[in-house]
Amino acid sequence: MSVIEYRHNFPLAAADVAAVFDASGIRRPTNDLARIERMFANADLCLSAWHDGKLIGVCRALTDFSYCCYLSDLAVAKAYQKHGIGRELIARIRAAISDEVALILLSAPDAMAYYPKVGFEKVENGFIIKRSR
Repeated sequence: MSVIEYRHNFPLAAADVAAVFDASGIRRPTNDLARIERMFANADLCLSAWHDGKLIGVCRALTDFSYCCYLSDLAVAKAYQKHGIGRELIARIRAAISDEVALILLSAPDAMAYYPKVGFEKVENGFIIKRSR
């Protein structure tokens, strides 16, 4: 595979993000491009991965840059998975927030085995009020 380019807070087209979500297997409201656009417009950090000018991975986070950071999306197109791209996107988020900031996420059921492999620890002391849609 040729070189993967990583971009920090680079403007992304909602349709391109939706295509990556669909190609990755992650479930997001990809039929609602206005919502996808708001999701990324209001993020504090957005890292993207590109191959030959095509968006192939995204990582979106909300943070105070002081105490906590919520990793809300990590998606890499299936054709590019298992090449360290997700790991690199997480590493770049961690570099941007520093080691004094906790990185927190909610995992999709199918991704539960992935996160311990990239340094996350499973926690049992969390709660959620789920979205209605």
